[in-house]
Amino acid sequence: MIHPLQYISQAPRTGTHLDAIETVLQAGGKWIQLRIKNQPEAEVLPFAKAAQALCEKYGAKLIVNDFPHLAKAVGSYGVHLGLQDMPIAEARKIIGATQLIGGTANTFEHILQRVAEGADYIGLGPFRFTRTKENLSPIVGLAGYHKLMEKVRRVGINTPIIAIGGIEAADIPAILETGIYGVAVSAALTNQIQTSAVLHEINSKFTMHSL
Repeated sequence: MIHPLQYISQAPRTGTHLDAIETVLQAGGKWIQLRIKNQPEAEVLPFAKAAQALCEKYGAKLIVNDFPHLAKAVGSYGVHLGLQDMPIAEARKIIGATQLIGGTANTFEHILQRVAEGADYIGLGPFRFTRTKENLSPIVGLAGYHKLMEKVRRVGINTPIIAIGGIEAADIPAILETGIYGVAVSAALTNQIQTSAVLHEINSKFTMHSL
């Protein structure tokens, strides 16, 4: 089951990725992506182990960004791969059939590519400019999501598609109206004084949309 609300980790102003992850888990987060960029795999390993233990403690799912070998080693729920990362077919050989593989997309051609590769879900974005990602792809925006999701429906694609990139709580209702399956947030839940309240507000957007 792909959760419609995903948290992508970033280091808070004080502390580490693990501190931010635990705060979100304590607030009720259920799907965590550990995303530590520009670090060698060996240095990310202890973070992945600790993040997996935290997710198990709180009954959540962990996705490891970039590193299929780490995802397999720590027994995470899956791995997420960018367009410049390892091909999905190669990653599948590493992690096997039981773990999920998510793939990034920026265009309709990328969506078709990810579906053909067998991605379990697709992260489509960025919604707007975000400082959490280097080498940012062209902005998709709300109008872009409408156009892309119309094409997705037209060709009968059922792979869950997650909007990503600079998304705040106030953006979610309009994004969900495009037919998007879910959203991924990062800064919207990091460095918040009342993380539980913010997460409750975000979850309420999904509840209202489903009514």
